[in-house]
Amino acid sequence: MTVGAQLSVTDLRNAARHPVDFPVIAEHHDHGDMQLHISNISAHGFMIDNDAQIARGDRVIIRLPVIGRIEAYAIWQRDVRAGFQFERIIRLGDFMQMIDTLQPNPRLRKRR
Repeated sequence: MTVGAQLSVTDLRNAARHPVDFPVIAEHHDHGDMQLHISNISAHGFMIDNDAQIARGDRVIIRLPVIGRIEAYAIWQRDVRAGFQFERIIRLGDFMQMIDTLQPNPRLRKRR
């Protein structure tokens, strides 16, 4: 019997990533509340660019506009960057509404 997250990394790497500049407080089991900076996001996950305490397999809970609280697992970590996969895929309508909130510059948004 396996324990822990059963994550599919390779299937989701081609998802469109949207550049964002979004600071977030993450709840981490061992480190407590952590300040993270999300630099890009997709419906499947996100990348941070400011923390060296994250290790592959770590679980965090963050709060995103429109989406609310969502759990994510660290898929990779290098230097101060780390990539996370959401525990569930965000619905397209909710995702686009969130992007409109996180990325107010319309030139940076993906065309619909």
